[in-house]
Amino acid sequence: MHDTLLLDPVRVLRGPGTSLQQGAVLIEAGVLSGFDDDARQRATVLGLRPTAAAEQIVAPCLVDPHSVLTSPVSGPVETLTSLRRCAAGGGYGQVALLPRAASWRDRPERLFGLHSNDSSDVLLPLWGGFSLEGRGDELAPHADLLEHGAIGLADDDQMIPMALLERGLTLGEMGSCPVLLAARDPLLQGDGLVREGVETLRAGWPPDPLASELQPLHQLLLLQQRHPDRQLRLMNLSTREAVAALGQVEARPLSSVCWWHLLAHRGSLGAGDRGWGVRPSLGGAADCGSLRSALRSGVIQAVAVHAIPLDEEDMLLPLDQRPPGLSGHHLVLPALWSALVREGDFSVEELWQALSFGPSAFLDQPAESLSVGSRRWLLFDPDHHWTVERDDPAAPGAANLPWLGTSLQGRVLACGLSR
Repeated sequence: MHDTLLLDPVRVLRGPGTSLQQGAVLIEAGVLSGFDDDARQRATVLGLRPTAAAEQIVAPCLVDPHSVLTSPVSGPVETLTSLRRCAAGGGYGQVALLPRAASWRDRPERLFGLHSNDSSDVLLPLWGGFSLEGRGDELAPHADLLEHGAIGLADDDQMIPMALLERGLTLGEMGSCPVLLAARDPLLQGDGLVREGVETLRAGWPPDPLASELQPLHQLLLLQQRHPDRQLRLMNLSTREAVAALGQVEARPLSSVCWWHLLAHRGSLGAGDRGWGVRPSLGGAADCGSLRSALRSGVIQAVAVHAIPLDEEDMLLPLDQRPPGLSGHHLVLPALWSALVREGDFSVEELWQALSFGPSAFLDQPAESLSVGSRRWLLFDPDHHWTVERDDPAAPGAANLPWLGTSLQGRVLACGLSR
C-alpha cells in the first residue's frame, strides 16, 4: 500500500507483551506515521477523512523461521524476487532460508548476495550449513559462516548423525547461535508417507512409524542436556507423542511446527489432495489437536511456513515419487486465523506470538513491532473472502499450492514492505 489514509477506528496490536486495542493509525505512502490522537491531528492537517476499519487489524509483520529456496537468482520456479513478493503479500517481513540449495550454503562465499536487498524490506536471514553439502559427513566451517552473516546452523529435514553433532557442539564454534535440527530418521521412516494409524491402514498408505520422529527426538533432548550452553532448535514436530516428550523436559529447546500440521491430518484430506505430500508425514486428528495445544501453551514456540517450491512437472508425479513440500506464505495467516481464532480458542495476541514474536525468538532476533516511521506493518481483514488461484498477485511462482480454487475467509489487504 502506498496511499495515504487514516484508519479510524481500527484494531491495533503494537508488539509483544501488548494487547489488541481499538485506535487510529495513519499511513503515509506506505509508512506508519502516527497512532491515535497524533494520527488524527496529522490527518486533519493533510485534509484526510477517516476510513472506518473497525474489524480489521494493523499488526507487526510475520516471521517464517525456516523455508527453502534452492535457486535464488535464476530458478525456474521461485527466485528472490518472487519469494519476497509472496512473503510481503502474506504479511511476512522475514523468511529465514535453510542451507539447501543448488549451491549448498555451507561456505561463506555462498551467502553473499542473499543477506539483503536495498530495494526490498523483506529480510531473508540465512541458516548456514552444519555439514558440507548437507551430507552429514564433515563439518562446515561454522565460525566463518557465522562471521559472514549466517544467523545459525542447520542442515536439511533429517537427523544429522550423532557423532558429527557431538563433534560440532563440543568444538562449539557456533557459541550461542542457534542450531536447527530435525527429529526425523529417514531409515526408520523408509517408504512411509503417512504416520502409522488405523486410517493409514484403511487408506492403503505406506505407514511412517512413530519411531521415525520419537527416537531422534529423545536423542536430541539428551544432546541438549549434555550441551546446555548450546541453543538447539527443533524443526517441525508433528506428533502428540513428541509434544508429550518435549513437555516433560524442563530445559527444553525451542521448537517449531509447520503450519500445515496445525490444519490437516490423515482423516481430513481426500485421496488426491496435494496436501498429503509433506515431510514430516501427516498424523491423525489427535496429533493436530496436541500440536495446537502445545503452541498455545508455549511448549512449541513458532509456526514455520517451511515452503518448498515445486514446479508443474513435480506435481504430475505420483505422491511416492514427488518431492515433499507445500508453498504459499499468503495462505498461512488466513487459514490459521480461521482454524485457531474464529473456530478455536486462540486470542489474536496468541496467534501473533506463534506467527511473529515466537519465530523471532526462535531465530534469536529482535521481535517485530509497530513503530512510527516504519514500513514493517500489515493490515489484515478477517472477513475478506477470496479464492486461491495460481495467478493471484500474492501467490508464489511454485505450483504446489494447496486449496486451489477454494474460497478462504481472511486476507492481508496491505503491507508497508517494499518488495
